[in-house]
Amino acid sequence: MARDPLIGIVGKPSSGKSTTLNSLTDANAKIGSFPFTTIEPNRATGYLKIDCACSRFGKEDLCKPNYGWCEQGKRHVPIELLDVAGLIPGASQGLGLGNKFLDDLRHADALIHVVDVSGTTNAEGKATRGYDPLKDIEWLQDEIRLWIEGNLLKRWGSIVRRHTATKSSIVDTLRAQFGGYGANLNLVKEAVDSIKDLPPLEEWDNEWITTVVKAFMRYKFPTVLALNKIDHPDADKNVSKILLKYPDTKAVVTSAITELFLRKLKKQDYIKYEEGTEFVDTFEDLGEESGLKPLDEKLKEKLENIRDLVLYRFGSTGVVQVLQEAANVLDLIPVFTVRNINTFTGNSGNYVFRDCMLFKRGSKVGAVARSIMGEVTIAVIEGVGGRRISPDDTIDVGKNDILTFKVAPGGGPTQE
Repeated sequence: MARDPLIGIVGKPSSGKSTTLNSLTDANAKIGSFPFTTIEPNRATGYLKIDCACSRFGKEDLCKPNYGWCEQGKRHVPIELLDVAGLIPGASQGLGLGNKFLDDLRHADALIHVVDVSGTTNAEGKATRGYDPLKDIEWLQDEIRLWIEGNLLKRWGSIVRRHTATKSSIVDTLRAQFGGYGANLNLVKEAVDSIKDLPPLEEWDNEWITTVVKAFMRYKFPTVLALNKIDHPDADKNVSKILLKYPDTKAVVTSAITELFLRKLKKQDYIKYEEGTEFVDTFEDLGEESGLKPLDEKLKEKLENIRDLVLYRFGSTGVVQVLQEAANVLDLIPVFTVRNINTFTGNSGNYVFRDCMLFKRGSKVGAVARSIMGEVTIAVIEGVGGRRISPDDTIDVGKNDILTFKVAPGGGPTQE
């Protein structure tokens, strides 16, 4: 990706979208400045939990990232999140905040769809009982499809005429149409190639256009379902229905409000809590040497309910995992850039692995270098042990993911 990956958080009103966003962006005091040049009003910085390179070399005590933070080899890497405007059925016709929702959406590389699996809110987010959350998944996908289809059909006649007159390929013609959604040529080609027995473009009827748009959506907007409010009694049956209906869609059960509550208790020194796990320790568990404050009876009871209804049943609140799955559908991996490839330090001091960025698995090392360093002349790229690496080589976890760049005489940016 030429720019930082952007993950959109979508969902109807009262689904827990805002709570999920807040839990994903909750930062502690150790965090440095944001790495992104511009954070627009509806964008935020989330933190993706990964295995840090420091743990490979036993340097956890020396790891102090420039952005995010690292605790015992578990690093929290900044990633941009897009708070997509709330939506209701009819968004593609401009109902509610439909126009803003769809305009925001085009910038996202992947989506986290927060679904209220308690069944206690209807399609517009109003309180009810027994609502089927399957409908939310269906109509959201329909609204996106209708929006894209509508834009195509408005000018379909001229698209076909131009396609025929210029003797263009289907991929080239669709690239021109889908470019406004942030799609590049490779993405459009992958979507087209995934469709069996696709006839010539001039022969497409509405059914074929729908098929093409659905294929495009799978590649442009890969989606992870955050099945939220799992502590509600009706959640289990609704989760089962969704998993049966969408077996090929990544889904994570979550309780965003529980995650926010636990992080609040952690900040107030009532508990020790490792995000993304079931492990919560209190003063009663660890004693006075822990430095924790004792819980009153009300907090004790609430924490026990959380353990029984969420943590022990599901292994975590799911919030950390849902962001990890969104990174997985984009096939993102961390790349660590250092100044000194032997000590893994930056320009000054003994701290290691100061910088880490996310790139698509399989990206070429040269493209990674250009993205980080800009258009400077790089004389040498080295990996662990000072091994020379070709710009045409690719990155993967444990392969060319720790790099240093030596700029040719004349100067240029350096790693911190």
